[in-house]
Amino acid sequence: MIFRCRWLGLSRQWGGHCDRSLVRPIQTNGMGAGPVKRSFPYIREVLFSVGLGVAAVESGCDGAPNDVSASKTPAAAPSSGLVTLSAEESSRAGLVVQSVIRSDFRTYRDFPGIVQPDQHNMAEITTLVRGRVVDVYADLGQEVKANTPLAILYSSELGLAQSAYLKARARLHVAEQSYARAKFLLEEKVIGEAEAQRRQAELLSNQAESNEAHDRLKLLGMNDEEFRRLERTREIRSVVPIVAPFAGRVIGRKLTRGEVVETTENLFVIADLSEVWVKANIAEKDIPFVHAVHASGGMQAEVRINAYQGEVFKGTITYVGDVLDPVTRTMQLRLELPNTDGRLKPEMFATVRLYSEAQPDRLAVPEAALQRDQGRTFVFVQRSASEYEVRDVQIGESNGTSTSILTGLTEGELIVTHGAFVLKSELLKKQA
Repeated sequence: MIFRCRWLGLSRQWGGHCDRSLVRPIQTNGMGAGPVKRSFPYIREVLFSVGLGVAAVESGCDGAPNDVSASKTPAAAPSSGLVTLSAEESSRAGLVVQSVIRSDFRTYRDFPGIVQPDQHNMAEITTLVRGRVVDVYADLGQEVKANTPLAILYSSELGLAQSAYLKARARLHVAEQSYARAKFLLEEKVIGEAEAQRRQAELLSNQAESNEAHDRLKLLGMNDEEFRRLERTREIRSVVPIVAPFAGRVIGRKLTRGEVVETTENLFVIADLSEVWVKANIAEKDIPFVHAVHASGGMQAEVRINAYQGEVFKGTITYVGDVLDPVTRTMQLRLELPNTDGRLKPEMFATVRLYSEAQPDRLAVPEAALQRDQGRTFVFVQRSASEYEVRDVQIGESNGTSTSILTGLTEGELIVTHGAFVLKSELLKKQA
């Protein structure tokens, strides 16, 4: 300011303003104002005045700031923590106020899962002998009973095995009679002991061959009843019946008439779907939660099927995985669900919900009461009929409907549980 006064030809500054009464006279040359030659003492005075002004600024004098400095200083208006709404406005906004209470608090976590058949009641049926499909009786979705014929195969291999068995049994019969005669003749001193021993060796060899043929037929699927029939009738049957091992539903069929099938092929899949499994994948970070629930005796879980929105099925935990999948880094959790009506189909997507053990005497508020803005979490506490205070809170776990409160609220305080967003809008407008 001093330098500006000197530049304008004014000699002093009073109260932050130039004193125009102390203007130095300006010499003219008769043709208007012209430049003035100032003497050396005057220049020295100007420089001295400028130095004093700079020193005053640096020393933080109480002089008034210039216009440029003032324009760079923002004016911060403190925000208020109260929102005021009249009774009519509150009614129109639909505000609902409830008291903060303490109660038992439970959390839950959801895990993705899939419906699968109960593998204890499921069978993948193969053939024990190579053969050609003669007829197929069962179709997909068909309910079958135990020992119900599903298909018929023709197998020359089975016929050859039956023939070898009959021949072995015949040779064994001859060897048994021959050894019996040898024992009699040895007693009568008709033959020597060496001949009797030779016939005994033939008997043992034929017994081994007969047992081998018998075991081979058992491996090809013949049962005791069929053995008795074969020995009684001596009739070779090269057909192989494929039967259901237990009652269930045909959920898989992979053969057609005339097809040649091998022993490594699955022909049918039979499953009893009156009870199904749901297998859930547990992320590594959630394993402690699952173990805590299981250790506390929590054997029940809720299962929600994507196909049946809004319905909740109850399942029982039967297995908690011992190892993690090295690819997905998840642990397997298995549940059993009743399925008497057959609505649960294998490969359906599901969501498994596990609840934690109840935590007693915890403050909790409805999820709708919590408002968030710029990293803050707060609620609106009713101070009077028309005033609502903004209160920052520290929250804990949530169960989807309620959230536990760690700090910020006390039991019995009234908070807005419905319509809090309207108050938040009013607050932001007030702070704008």
